[in-house]
Amino acid sequence: MKIFKSANKAQMRQIKFLTVVISLFILTLSFSKNAMAQEKNQMVRLAKIKVDPLQLDKYNSALKEQMTTAIRLEPGVLTYYAVADKSAPSHITILEIYADTAAYQSHITTIHFKKYKETVKDMVKSLELVDVNLIASAKKPDL
Repeated sequence: MKIFKSANKAQMRQIKFLTVVISLFILTLSFSKNAMAQEKNQMVRLAKIKVDPLQLDKYNSALKEQMTTAIRLEPGVLTYYAVADKSAPSHITILEIYADTAAYQSHITTIHFKKYKETVKDMVKSLELVDVNLIASAKKPDL
């Protein structure tokens, strides 16, 4: 406490600033460790889908509706990316990341997912689900 009593205002500001910086650093380290532990429990899947080209616009619309609803309503649905092959736009690959297997199991019982499956059942020519392991991830921080 003697250090603080003998410090002038500028030194006190520096001490407060350093305290905040150190606290943020410790918090960031803690968050990073928690994030890495959570990533290990995540369920990651690729869905490879071939869609009837004549129904592609309807399929894409149903897919977008299902994806945005799942992200909005389900805390365990973490990520969806849907991409189309440039040379064959009706060949679609979806990257799905769930908090864990239980989140996925919950997802496939939702009203919006069942609606999507019913809507696209005659549009999908083939579906291959591939479970994968997340090796690493990198992204820019949200600004």
